[in-house]
Amino acid sequence: MIVFAILIIIEVLSLIVLREYYHLNRTRFFVSLLIHAGLSLWLWFLLAKTTFYKGYFDSPGIISMRMNLMGMISGVVVPRIILVFAHYTGKLFRIKKGGFVRWLTGSGIVVSSLIFTIIALGTLIGRFNFKTEEITIKFKNLPSGLEGIRIVHLSDMHLACFHRHRDKLEKVMEKINSLKPDLIINTGDYVNYGWRESDRFDTILRKAVSRYGNYAVLGNHDSGTYLPDSLQPAREENIVRNSEFIISTGSHLLKDEHVIRKINGVNVAFIGVITGGKHPYITHGDLKKAIAGTDSSDFKILLAHDPNQWDEEVTGKTDIDLTFSGHTHGMQMGIVTKKFRWSPSKYFYPEWNGLFREGDQALYVNRGLGVLAIPFRIWMPPEITLITLVSE
Repeated sequence: MIVFAILIIIEVLSLIVLREYYHLNRTRFFVSLLIHAGLSLWLWFLLAKTTFYKGYFDSPGIISMRMNLMGMISGVVVPRIILVFAHYTGKLFRIKKGGFVRWLTGSGIVVSSLIFTIIALGTLIGRFNFKTEEITIKFKNLPSGLEGIRIVHLSDMHLACFHRHRDKLEKVMEKINSLKPDLIINTGDYVNYGWRESDRFDTILRKAVSRYGNYAVLGNHDSGTYLPDSLQPAREENIVRNSEFIISTGSHLLKDEHVIRKINGVNVAFIGVITGGKHPYITHGDLKKAIAGTDSSDFKILLAHDPNQWDEEVTGKTDIDLTFSGHTHGMQMGIVTKKFRWSPSKYFYPEWNGLFREGDQALYVNRGLGVLAIPFRIWMPPEITLITLVSE
């Protein structure tokens, strides 16, 4: 009820601001009123649907609505709060004379409109602006049979965000196949909450094929970590169901284990660990158990959803050659150019996106394909990674 009351107050106050600011121009007032009303109707519709929903918590449709609601709060409610604050701050300055500071209210309108526009573009365009990052990784002692091997790396699909955009995911699979990968690696977080989000997406994901196989691990969201407390007893079922789904996509699922595959005469160990927990209490699977028995392999590849595990357990402590991670999303906002990259996620994950080296060991962190919580990506495009291995 408190949330409803706050939203109503913001609704009324922002209308008053528009009326007072545009009182000399009826046309501008009615245009702004129509825009305001349209956004409000969609906001209240989403709020009502998510509040009174009685179905499964992890239904992809309702998760999509929750994300849209968070997007509306970020792109509409927050800008309105800024506008109201600017306007009534001006009224305080004029409390003796009456009226308001017109330039301050005008600045509030500009800032609010700018925030709305950025979030709208990030929602409608940015989150589907898939970028293919082509990376070459050099190794001093790369076995000759792995020279030129092409690996496509995906991560953090969060499939509920494709609930009404299955065609977008279809195009991603077509793009992957056009890259002619030798291997496809997926570092987890197929869902947000529970197994129902998979929603028969396996029929789409299995279209991506590679020459030597697809490999995957469970991310912390795949482990049912974020289900409400009342649904925690179903966590084990969630892991089982998500595991079945991942296998149905054609991927070899690695759960604190490894497999050794011969590629062009080279024994390659694919090692995968399960990730669970919530930030900052992320839990990692048993890496020692997963790598036991890999001594006979010529090249070791680790799938570890959380990039922080690389520093904690891999570099200088194992002979794993190449690690793949995801998890960070680049926090879905920041700056990505050829020469400069920045995201707030760097303050939580030092290796948040891109290639990192420590001696002869390498880590690549993918910024994810989908979105989580808020359905936008602002200057942080979703990523398909093509990695080529070459000798140094």
